[in-house]
Amino acid sequence: MRHRIWAWVRLYWFDAIVVLGATLASVEFAFNGGGPNSPTKPLWQLVPLVLLMMLPLLARRQFPFGAPVASALVFAAASFVDGRLVPFSFFLFVTVLAVSFLLGMLAQRRQALLGLGIVLICATVVVGNDPDSPFGDLVFVYLAFIASWLGGFGLGSKFRQVTAAEERAARLEGEREERERQAVAAERARIARELHDVVAHGISVMTVQAGAVRRLLREEQDREREALETIEQTGREALAEMRRMVGVMKHPEEARALAPQPGLARLERLVAGAREAGLPVELTIEGTPGALAPGIDLAAYRVVQEGLTNARKHAGANRVEVVVRYEADGVELTVADDGRGAVPGDGSGHGLVGMRERIALYGGELEAGPRAAGGYELRVRLPLVA
Repeated sequence: MRHRIWAWVRLYWFDAIVVLGATLASVEFAFNGGGPNSPTKPLWQLVPLVLLMMLPLLARRQFPFGAPVASALVFAAASFVDGRLVPFSFFLFVTVLAVSFLLGMLAQRRQALLGLGIVLICATVVVGNDPDSPFGDLVFVYLAFIASWLGGFGLGSKFRQVTAAEERAARLEGEREERERQAVAAERARIARELHDVVAHGISVMTVQAGAVRRLLREEQDREREALETIEQTGREALAEMRRMVGVMKHPEEARALAPQPGLARLERLVAGAREAGLPVELTIEGTPGALAPGIDLAAYRVVQEGLTNARKHAGANRVEVVVRYEADGVELTVADDGRGAVPGDGSGHGLVGMRERIALYGGELEAGPRAAGGYELRVRLPLVA
């Protein structure tokens, strides 16, 4: 309830001030009328004029230029009915200042300048129709209205800058989320293709082994032969179906997607390639290398590969440390560099999104961020078995 009230106040506070000003101006004429320099017209004529002067401002959202200009023109016209009407009331004077302020806030500079000119002309008319005001008061009136217009002009420019910045931030956030979704989708497709190789290899081995065992059976082992033939047939059908599914996802530039996938055994070659590209890399392997599940082995390799790519392309690193630590229940990988890290807006970070997706698939953990001593560090822990 409080939030709704506050939202209403933020939206209609100016309208409330306009209505309050019209009310106070009417009360001012009712109680102070008949005195020196007061309007000569009766109250029943003055109140409608006050409403005609102030209430057009309530339509400023629909008519940001027309509403304040209409209000200024009514002020000038009312001075022909009673020359003392506008100068007598403090609230009407503040209203004209508000009109000038609103015109200064207009986004189109031509309209804002035209509005200022109209306000100054109307002010000249009002001062000229006031029998008690010397014409020299125009200098003060002009200065007051111009100052109000400049305040609106400056504040309007600031508001437009803030609005533009918010819209740009929202647009960039939407684009970033869309890029991340695309990166996740691309990584999932890549994982599926790579898993095809891992699973296809296992199925192929099982199918071949089943065929080899079937050939060693004796003639009377019909039931065993039938079971092995079923295994072979099922394996071949599964491989064919997997190839069809992966073929749908495979891009033309990934024609080698069905090639044997790398693992940590090829880490030395990966590091050597990075060194040849001009990136000094120090590789440390701790513990006794254990047997990793093929998918996990491939994921670990991709982590190091992505870390070296980021260090070379985005971080501007001069030195990179790669540590592979084999533990009893898993493997921990660390890629640390002395670069500047990812540069906001350079498109980096999508590889990190893909890595998170890949690591989460195997129940691993990923930490990435700047180091206290400078540079960037990527740390991943994977289990031995998914």
